Amino acid sequence: MIVCSCTGISDADIHSAIDWMRAADPDTIITPGKVYRALGHKADCGTCLPLFLSTMQASPALGVPAELRGLRRRKARF
Repeated sequence: MIVCSCTGISDADIHSAIDWMRAADPDTIITPGKVYRALGHKADCGTCLPLFLSTMQASPALGVPAELRGLRRRKARF
């Protein structure tokens, strides 16, 4: 399925780029901009961003690295 019609990026392209980035650096923080750059493109009109993000979220390789999980601070109770 084509996710970005301006650049012709498909959902398979997005998943492949995420897999490649995760394999290259397991601790990297993957952003839409990094995915675009890995595919040799840049965002154009931005209309695809909601679909682009949901496609990224569906990738099993997008998860947060284990050592970064649970780092959120808990709110102090007063």
